[in-house]
Amino acid sequence: MTLFDFFTCIETQYKNTLPFVVYRKPGESSISALLQEDDCLHITKEFTEKGFVFAPFDDAQDAVLLPSEQASRIVCSDYEVIPVQLHGKPLSVVNNEQKAFHINLVNKGVKAIQASEFQKVVLSRQEEVEVKGSNPIEIFKNLLNHYSLAFVYCLYHPKVGLWLGATPETLIKIEGPQFSIMSLAGTQEYNGTLDVTWQEKEKEEQQFVTDFIIDSIKPSVDYLRVSETETVKAGNLVHLRTLISARLVANSSLKEVISIIHPTPAVCGLPKQASKDFILEHENYNREFYTGFLGELNMETVAKPRSGARNIENRAYAMPKKSTQLYVNLRCMQIKNHTAIIYVGGGITAHSHSESEWEETVSKSKVMKNVL
Repeated sequence: MTLFDFFTCIETQYKNTLPFVVYRKPGESSISALLQEDDCLHITKEFTEKGFVFAPFDDAQDAVLLPSEQASRIVCSDYEVIPVQLHGKPLSVVNNEQKAFHINLVNKGVKAIQASEFQKVVLSRQEEVEVKGSNPIEIFKNLLNHYSLAFVYCLYHPKVGLWLGATPETLIKIEGPQFSIMSLAGTQEYNGTLDVTWQEKEKEEQQFVTDFIIDSIKPSVDYLRVSETETVKAGNLVHLRTLISARLVANSSLKEVISIIHPTPAVCGLPKQASKDFILEHENYNREFYTGFLGELNMETVAKPRSGARNIENRAYAMPKKSTQLYVNLRCMQIKNHTAIIYVGGGITAHSHSESEWEETVSKSKVMKNVL
């Protein structure tokens, strides 16, 4: 399918107010889309279906599903990224009321940590930008061109809304019994090099996330490997990242793993329930799908045999497997009534300073503002 035909299909689906998702995986050139045939709202509770899942932050709420059985799948194989040079920094107008509220919220979080209510909490806020006349498909193309190493998506459902994002964080990838999880935390602005100095607060925040994932999944796996922590670039930011690989024990389900790790300390806090309760009580807005997760659920993929003389005759035969690739919904926006609602947040520990935490959210908001 040509690029023109591909995006024409997406535009037509959107004009007809029918659900769709269009996305590109990190580092890939092909773009995929699922076009649902009707406007029914499907949900998943067991994560056994096949399709695209869009789940909220609050795991007590239902996850939305675009089921493969009720949708057409289209693919554009070779999307050529158009290099974009950003000229200057996106304009940030400081809302003093929002700033004061967020600084006060961070101070409440630090006091709660000092009172031993929890060890870490992730606190966030909304920021609104007018996008009158902007086409969401054009915004999606801008995301593709700006963030080649992110999971880039545009999802629309008339009963859910219009969401776009470019997230750097994998929640989990599963193929057969093998799976991997990303621990991503700590944030600095990218200044032309990955050779940066990380403060104790940022190192501690990253370790919280890594330790939580390892401790949580241990009962469900019979093999575990943890990489060295490294600095990685995501748009105009850098983060600390650790990769965790494991193998599920027999009879473990995807639902069990998701319920264990979502929401992670990278988007919620530690312990999970106490920090989540604090967020729901004090943030003063509904995150909806921000810091939830999204991606391909139980989609069929092809695993090729290993290379080697013994496998020459077998290489023509593909071995289909179920593959699930889920990403944390960070660096995202929701578009409502010609307004882009940008969601940003940061991890709070005992070492956090409220003014610095505010500035971190300002830096993160630029990821989405760059494409508007």
